[in-house]
Amino acid sequence: MAHVFAFWESRAFYDSFMARSHDRLAAAQGGTYKNLQTKLFDHRFDVKTGFEPRFTDADVVRVAHCRVREARVDHFALMQEKVWNPAMAGSPGMVRGLFGEAPGHEFMVLSMWQSAAEHGKYRAERVERLSLRAQTDADVSALAGDIVELEPSWTV
Repeated sequence: MAHVFAFWESRAFYDSFMARSHDRLAAAQGGTYKNLQTKLFDHRFDVKTGFEPRFTDADVVRVAHCRVREARVDHFALMQEKVWNPAMAGSPGMVRGLFGEAPGHEFMVLSMWQSAAEHGKYRAERVERLSLRAQTDADVSALAGDIVELEPSWTV
């Protein structure tokens, strides 16, 4: 499995790419993958510092894709900002991240870490306690995620 993250300077640049180049590039890649899924998330806010799509100072990305109950969307976003973000930002080894939103009450939390070991320390010590405090089970109807080891040769 591969995860590919693309970051666009603006929606206008994304729309231009989709209109002018996407189909040609996709046709050239036919047969090189199966079960491709894509999702476009709009940036809502940063985790820790101003997000930059730079991967040279991180070895691991943690991505969480959350489907949130409609009535709990505002609470979920508030808890991300007030509970989860400060906890991640205060964790040694956490570099930066972002919180994004897609239509249909879907959210992505992407956090960049210096190493899997550093992310593991955060997870082992805090996740259960933070989840209870943020009432995550009441907010989230489905959660999928992965820890992605970055491959420097894939960074463009």
